[in-house]
Amino acid sequence: MAELEQHEGAQDIEKKIEETRLRFKNEFLQDSPENKYDSRDLERLQTDDALVEGYLMWRIYVIDDALKMIDESFQWRKEYCVNDLTENSIPRWMFETGAVFLHGYDKEGNKLFWFKVKLHVKDAKTTMDKKKYVAFWLERYAKKEPGMPLTVLFDMTESGLGNIDMDFVKYIINCFKIYYPKFLSKMIIVDMPWIMNAAWKIVKSWLGPEAISKLKFASRSDVQNYIGLEYLPSHMGGTDQFKYSYPPLPDDDFQTPICDNGPIVSEDETESKEGESEGKDALESSFNSEVAVKPKKVNFLEDSLKAEDNDKGETCARAKGARKPLTTFKGPLLDVSPAEELSFGSGETEKKSLIILCNVTKNPLAFKVRTTAPEKYRVKPSSSFCEVGASLDIVVSLHGGSQASPQDRFLIMAAEMENSGQELTQFWKEVPKAKVMEHRLRCHVLEGVKPAVSPLRDSPTEAGSSGQQEFNTALMRLMAANSRMEQKLSTCLWVQKVLVGLVLVLMVLNLLCIYLLGTGKRPS
Repeated sequence: MAELEQHEGAQDIEKKIEETRLRFKNEFLQDSPENKYDSRDLERLQTDDALVEGYLMWRIYVIDDALKMIDESFQWRKEYCVNDLTENSIPRWMFETGAVFLHGYDKEGNKLFWFKVKLHVKDAKTTMDKKKYVAFWLERYAKKEPGMPLTVLFDMTESGLGNIDMDFVKYIINCFKIYYPKFLSKMIIVDMPWIMNAAWKIVKSWLGPEAISKLKFASRSDVQNYIGLEYLPSHMGGTDQFKYSYPPLPDDDFQTPICDNGPIVSEDETESKEGESEGKDALESSFNSEVAVKPKKVNFLEDSLKAEDNDKGETCARAKGARKPLTTFKGPLLDVSPAEELSFGSGETEKKSLIILCNVTKNPLAFKVRTTAPEKYRVKPSSSFCEVGASLDIVVSLHGGSQASPQDRFLIMAAEMENSGQELTQFWKEVPKAKVMEHRLRCHVLEGVKPAVSPLRDSPTEAGSSGQQEFNTALMRLMAANSRMEQKLSTCLWVQKVLVGLVLVLMVLNLLCIYLLGTGKRPS
């Protein structure tokens, strides 16, 4: 019965998606659409079901509201040239200030979008550049982590009235309220001075009922209920040693993982001074992150040929205890299973997950796997090649007593090779970034398992956060439905008053006619 209801619900959503597309075409694309919208956005609207469903979900599946949202969002994307925003199109000084950047995760595994308010200065001459700068980060994240929400954090430490730009704040809110639906996990205002209370009351009114529950005000100590110490700076009581600098962009946290019998060689494993400079160039063009592990210099290809037979048998044995993937991502070079998530738990059979790669090209492929938590996971193999039409199993296992966390991510990179005998280290240094396929996987922690991110996870507040979030979502929908009911009721009452007025007028006219007829029949 439940499966039948779920199937019917999915069919209903598909119908709404198609109806939304058809109505947008008929109602908004009749007069010179190229002047209002970017053709690339219109193409995505017709092919990307998740995009349309995102607008529908944010508007509680009311198609009229979703259409208005799509229209406003697409016009904004055209005006700000969002599809063409690149690192080179933004003034360099904006990156160098460090006022806005992506770094770290909250306790629910959502990426943190930092706004250092004290570094913001209101200036009408640079307003457009600042707005494009925010759009650049959001669009960059949307392409890297499609469908994954963000937690916005306003760090108001040492800020004052001179740093508050209400127009800019309203723009940021509209980015999540209109332009990027379902992106906002929550918005945390940290260490807000009391003198700014009035300003943020205005901000609350801008958010609307669908997002008001996502706004959180926190002190430096309270913010630890939402974000673990490892991703909080020292002035918030955290242990994160991250210091913003540019270049490179600091939004990637992937590093080379470690194999059970030692580090797997990749382009980062040449640790001579000459190799360090070469590795830095390769790193800036791919991940912009530093590798924590510094293994000795090894020739991967030579070692892999010596141990080829042993590795095959060992991998098969290890894969038997690994969790098998059930979904597949169809990529241009590789089919990757699972499509989105690696699942881990606390049992022996839940500490391993399997990634299956299948070469769908006509050439051999080089691949490598990176992770945001190299000290927790062992990946075998983490770098190798895959022959034409071949399928390859990669075993990802938790190391020692480590536990998986929703913050953990894996990145799979692949590129076509001219021949499988080419040295991998040199290949990854020379391959153009445009020819590299990237696919990201996030970690899913099975129910009943508490990720070991911070001691605060065991607090009652964290334990009830999931239920609170569901309650807030239900409350948001109820408030939206109540608002629509109030509007309809007001319309009905107005119509009722008009009808009562008309009835009274008719009664007066009727009485007047009766009076005139009565006086006309009297004898003179």
